[in-house]
Amino acid sequence: MKYEMLVLDLDGTLTNSRKEITPATKQALIEIQEAGKKVVLASGRPTCGVVPLAKELELDRFGSYILSFNGALIIDCATNKPIYNKTLPREVIAPIFEYTKNYPGLDIISYENDCVISGIKVNEYTEKEMFINKMPVKEVDNFVEYLDFPVNKMLIPGEPAVLEKLMPELKRKFHSLLNIYRSEPFFLEIMPQKIDKANSLQKLLNSIGLTANSMICCGDGFNDVSMIEYAGLGVAMENAQPIVKEHADFITHSNDDDGILHVINTFMR
Repeated sequence: MKYEMLVLDLDGTLTNSRKEITPATKQALIEIQEAGKKVVLASGRPTCGVVPLAKELELDRFGSYILSFNGALIIDCATNKPIYNKTLPREVIAPIFEYTKNYPGLDIISYENDCVISGIKVNEYTEKEMFINKMPVKEVDNFVEYLDFPVNKMLIPGEPAVLEKLMPELKRKFHSLLNIYRSEPFFLEIMPQKIDKANSLQKLLNSIGLTANSMICCGDGFNDVSMIEYAGLGVAMENAQPIVKEHADFITHSNDDDGILHVINTFMR
């Protein structure tokens, strides 16, 4: 099979434990784009957290794509314009905030330009999100009133055991309006309905005339399962969550052992 598109999760997949792309992987990604392949950076990160890596890989020069907020926003890097953009219903923000406040130690965050907006109290997992995206935090007194602009996603960072209790409650209450799932054990994603990486990749493929069979998707986390199942070739990292490996067609090396380079050398050269 000739693969025309390589879709990459970022944290735990493209980047190593230092949140860096190794020189060998970077060179390979530029070379396949020079050969006409498309690269998609598909992440739960906000767009501002993806852009530095997109610039490093010269996605703008080659007309590749950013899929941020787990697929709620797709940007054509050549034009810097959105191909797809879906936001949360305004009416869910207040009740989600109220539910979250009732659970100990949780924060609720969203994003404004290059800032993480914290609505309750910054915890260690909020700080992890700041570190991952290299974005400062802004703590606000009234989270609901502050979010008076279109919001692609909210994130509830906290202890996994607490999120395990909150998640089913939110899913029961908001199943008709939202897609709610964990991207990491300590991150609960609050997304518009029917938004996940696979759904948004389908829209991207339709817009550029490619099929899922021509696409390789690589990931390591819970929120990567949908695109790994959807892809012509679904790849799990050696460091992936066990459930991700169960759904993959191929398991590559870990993110600290140039796993993406191994995929490129095996299937795209």
